Amino acid sequence: MASTTEHAPTPAPAPTVGFDLDMTLIDSRPGIRACYQALAERTGTYIDADLTVTRLGPPLVEELIHWFPADQVAAMADLYRSMYPSIAIAASPAMPGAREAIAAVRQAGGRAIVVTAKFEPNAKLHLEHLGIEPDAVIGDLWAEQKAEALREHGAGVYVGDHLGDIRGARAAGALSVAVPTGPCDAEELAAAGADVVLTDLTEFPAWLAAYRPARA
Repeated sequence: MASTTEHAPTPAPAPTVGFDLDMTLIDSRPGIRACYQALAERTGTYIDADLTVTRLGPPLVEELIHWFPADQVAAMADLYRSMYPSIAIAASPAMPGAREAIAAVRQAGGRAIVVTAKFEPNAKLHLEHLGIEPDAVIGDLWAEQKAEALREHGAGVYVGDHLGDIRGARAAGALSVAVPTGPCDAEELAAAGADVVLTDLTEFPAWLAAYRPARA
């Protein structure tokens, strides 16, 4: 009689998980508020810095157009970015659970990448200052543009706080995991098509641990 060989289940592949930066991994509101206040003082232009930090997510130029004539926006963006490292980096803490979320991906044998609309050199400065070390940092991408980096790195999950992050995940064919720690509440995120809505990143390690066996 022919012998039979039992085969162990094939384990789920190690995940590549993408994370947004502002209001997902870091609370950039204090630093960004201070930088807008400094830009207003430097240029003599009124900017409601408290208002600006309620709508973080889109690219810098989309905020600056509210305060400067269109023909000045590019120059003001360059000025803001040049001022940013000395003003905003030290003032911006990690979000609760950020380090643990990156560590959870690594412990699962996966790769953690950051894909953000923020100017890439400044995004890297934030992470270096906080001692958060993803496998890659890709900046200057917003909403559906984020799909370029997510596909390039083979990310199957993208974690963010904004409706634009959900659009990016969907464009990449990645699972959208949302956290209502930015300008969008849980109901908005769910209505926009997030596959998973967590309270914040402190829930991410347990979610990831359950997600991998389910895929296997």
